[in-house]
Amino acid sequence: MSEPSPCTTCGACCATYRVSFYWAEAEPLPATLTRPLGRWYACMAGTEQPRPRCEALAGDIGGSVACTVYEQRPSPCRELQPGEDKCQRARRRHGLPPLGIEVGLDLSIDGGGPGDPPTDPLPAPMPNAVPLPVVAAEGPSDPPPLAH
Repeated sequence: MSEPSPCTTCGACCATYRVSFYWAEAEPLPATLTRPLGRWYACMAGTEQPRPRCEALAGDIGGSVACTVYEQRPSPCRELQPGEDKCQRARRRHGLPPLGIEVGLDLSIDGGGPGDPPTDPLPAPMPNAVPLPVVAAEGPSDPPPLAH
């Protein structure tokens, strides 16, 4: 028997990110649960708002939740995996603990447990290395915390 998905007690991703996808993916979904985004794209209703929450999500974030269109959910929902970076950022935004801690998943890079020192520490810096300038990283940043 497989473990239940940790998503069934979370829902943070569904209330953090805009879920946008190619318009044809909207065909199996109820029309009331999608919104057009230009000519080629659509999104899940509610996720286009400044405080996103997918209208297909039933339940309370961090409690018992369910996707009402789980079998027809679009590719962004299918691709996002429990414990990955976007998941952890969404959980942090909603004040939930990191996923690996409460469900016992080993998400550490080195395979050790929480608080264990790395088994393969990084090498010492080269003695004559010239430091590179710090450049702002491109890509998504942590979403802002929600005001309660």
